[in-house]
Amino acid sequence: MRKRPIPGSAGCVRAVRTLGDAVLHAPCAPVDRFGPAVADLVEDLFATMYAARGVGLAANQVGVGRQVFVYDCPDDEDVRHVGHLVNPRLVLADGVVVRGPEGCLSLPGLEAGTERFDHAVVEGLTWEGEPLRIEGEGFFARCLQHETDHVAGTVYADRLTGRRKRKLLRAARRAPWHRP
Repeated sequence: MRKRPIPGSAGCVRAVRTLGDAVLHAPCAPVDRFGPAVADLVEDLFATMYAARGVGLAANQVGVGRQVFVYDCPDDEDVRHVGHLVNPRLVLADGVVVRGPEGCLSLPGLEAGTERFDHAVVEGLTWEGEPLRIEGEGFFARCLQHETDHVAGTVYADRLTGRRKRKLLRAARRAPWHRP
């Protein structure tokens, strides 16, 4: 029997900002006051992520410039990882560099081969301000690096170069969600 509510079940689905929105390219401010307001934001992020069928979502993707992200992401062994981080800091990214398909709820329907480390460690806080350390391998490590990038004002398209970047940006300009 489940003793706690499903993440996002008390949240509201918010509109996801898409590539070109300035909030996605501005570094987020750290959270300095913890409690119910941060818990509500985490709930809304989970609700929005699930509605969009994503595996991670950062606060700036819904227009809130704060260092918060949520995730519900499997690793390469299909072990499910569910949680959130406030004021996340990537403290270690190492191992093999893997170029794999990467997508983003802020670039719906698009993906590109993006290089990421196969192992990542992120430290931060819970919505209550308690210290938290998350370690990921494989796809989950990719997710942790991707979401930590978001709160720093970086989208995965910023990590691309050359032909891959041009192809992705051309597809984004043609996408129905694109705003000139």
